[in-house]
Amino acid sequence: MPKATVVAIANQKGGVGKSTTAINLGAGLALQGERILIVDLDPQGNTSSGLGIDRSTIELSTYELLVDEDVAVADVVEPTSVLNLHIIPTTIELAGAEIELVSLFSREQRLKKALSDALDDYDFLLIDCPPSLGLLTINGLTAANEVLIPIQCEYYALEGVSQLTRNIALVKQNINPELEVEGVVLTMFDGRTTLSADVAAQVREHFVEKAYKTVIPRTVRLSEAPSYGEPIEAYDPMSRGAIAYRELSREFRRRHGRT
Repeated sequence: MPKATVVAIANQKGGVGKSTTAINLGAGLALQGERILIVDLDPQGNTSSGLGIDRSTIELSTYELLVDEDVAVADVVEPTSVLNLHIIPTTIELAGAEIELVSLFSREQRLKKALSDALDDYDFLLIDCPPSLGLLTINGLTAANEVLIPIQCEYYALEGVSQLTRNIALVKQNINPELEVEGVVLTMFDGRTTLSADVAAQVREHFVEKAYKTVIPRTVRLSEAPSYGEPIEAYDPMSRGAIAYRELSREFRRRHGRT
């Protein structure tokens, strides 16, 4: 049985739809029969709460997985309301891990080493990285085979992406030679504005075949769903956001040779 493909979802800008994409791509893949583990590597924990995890009751989280070598994936994994979809949740304690990791041996490799036990149990691991280029994100990139970059259809969309791609190249060169940019997904697209169309054209010109055909619209339903602790597929399956993420998950699977 092939080992799981590990995908880091990363962009150093905040508010671009990383957590929304982790939740809804993960749910879309799980509903198509893939076994999915989401790793919430962002101390804000939006992915954990967006999948209905009560962060105040979490005993072990991504933080312990990173800093304590005696903690295994099996100790921290939580089920979600979606069949085949599991999550390693996070708490605000993870914010302190950036500092603690500095003094630890093989600090960039901590997540990769911790997740190695889970690779036979899942088809895809999705790592929701924080909106920064610190040690947490470097751990995410080191553990991954691929990077998926959400880019919002707004002014300065590509600002920071060149820095991210430079960092991905550095990680590939120095730590993780397997790492590739798997794709770029356009989020928060507003079909009523020429700005969204212009940004989409700019991104497609820059990334060519790496850019997904599926575009995620800006919708109220997509922004409401996390407050109910549900992916959009469960919250409103007929909404434009649900249809878009369903199509994105199909396109993602096709790219990975799964039909």
